[in-house]
Amino acid sequence: MKRYQEAKWTNAMALSLDYNYAMADFVGAEHGLGAEELEALTPRMQELDQDLKSRRQRGELAFYELPYRQETIAEVKKLSKPLLEWFWDFIVLGIGGSALGARALHQALCHPQYNLLALARRHHKPRLLVADNIDPDALYGMLDAVDLRRTVFNVISKSGSTAETLSQFLFVYGMLKGRLGVDKARERVVLTTDPEQGNLRRLAQSEGFRSLTIPPQVGGRFSILSTVGMFPAEMVGIDLDELLAGARFMDVRLKEGEFKHNLAYRLAALYYLFYTCKNRPIQVLMPYASTLTGVSEWFCQLWAESLGKKFDLQGQVVNVGPTPVRALGATDQHSQLQLYMEGPHDKLITFLEVENFQHLLTIPSLFPELEGLSYLGDHTLNDLIKAEKTATAFNLMRNGRPNLTIRIPEINAFTIGQLLFLFEVTTVCLGGLLGVDPLDQPGVEGGKHTTYGLMGRPGFEEYRQTLENAPAPQERYQII
Repeated sequence: MKRYQEAKWTNAMALSLDYNYAMADFVGAEHGLGAEELEALTPRMQELDQDLKSRRQRGELAFYELPYRQETIAEVKKLSKPLLEWFWDFIVLGIGGSALGARALHQALCHPQYNLLALARRHHKPRLLVADNIDPDALYGMLDAVDLRRTVFNVISKSGSTAETLSQFLFVYGMLKGRLGVDKARERVVLTTDPEQGNLRRLAQSEGFRSLTIPPQVGGRFSILSTVGMFPAEMVGIDLDELLAGARFMDVRLKEGEFKHNLAYRLAALYYLFYTCKNRPIQVLMPYASTLTGVSEWFCQLWAESLGKKFDLQGQVVNVGPTPVRALGATDQHSQLQLYMEGPHDKLITFLEVENFQHLLTIPSLFPELEGLSYLGDHTLNDLIKAEKTATAFNLMRNGRPNLTIRIPEINAFTIGQLLFLFEVTTVCLGGLLGVDPLDQPGVEGGKHTTYGLMGRPGFEEYRQTLENAPAPQERYQII
């Protein structure tokens, strides 16, 4: 029996939330919330709960169903099996939600230096690289570091129209064709896109590229548990069954637990009240684990693109949206903490605390004559990072700086599945409280259309003309 099928183990792996240091009892009434403020939000949360359940039943929140799509696992395993026999490198060509999920899973669930390990130590799995920018030097450098004969490229764009990803694909495919020929070039490309529409789907149908499908109703930033994240994860040996089991575990817990103990609803309520009532528009996510850096980056896109909106659901201008900031403990205690501790009272900090790391590193007892060193002897780095998180949260609280902690028993596929699903549901809940649509992103379309116009895409000439007709830059505002 797999460990995620054992109730004792899964219950021991359950995530928990501690928001004591966000409450007025600890940080004072001016900076913290009273229990009555959370209680007063209950009727609205109950209405939101019913709305989300109805929308889910109607299929409007398709990401909820991704943990239950066992066919996704079968699809990616079938496609990856022959590729794993001869590829040494796996490169994702994508941007935003098409790239951040793969990187988050890779960093969290693989060896911290996975790409530097010998092939045998990677169990003959390929290295994973993510080309998520069109910086020509960065892309050239990545391609220069791999053997194209032994590299597969996963081109990810749900719409099939993402200019950055398509430009990467065209450059890479041209290089592959020139060096290896058409047939071998085609073998090294996998397209992940909409099942029916878009340029990439048309290419898959006309040119015979291998392809995977993204469920049409799943937006890019909510797609980490679809083929977008699962195919790269399978290629580097992540346990997909355990990952989805963790997400399902969180889903069941959110549906079946007492309303006031619903992790997603309580998080959404806290974020909402601090944003609207305590004037704290900046929300910092600070994991005390380097391997969760990618999860923080993924969270920032999920948060910013889902919640930063000009219009509410009634079409009124509201210009809302908490600003996500990523930090890393203990690293950013030495770069950002001074601002958090003594700067403006405009931040709510969420810590991710790992209770048990995979390794226990004991600090040797050396140089007993130096008190500044000897006190560390016989402790562990595990003790130290836990003490630093505890001390940081405590001293923030003492300074009237509210913070809360999500505790993760250990980092594994099951707990990461929980965490990702929790953040997705929390985001949708907060969108409901703010009265905005968390599934669209109209604010980025203008930049896309102007770019199309500048690059000469037919049908977008007016956007180029608008730019050319704009007021010219003035020399008095330039320093040359």
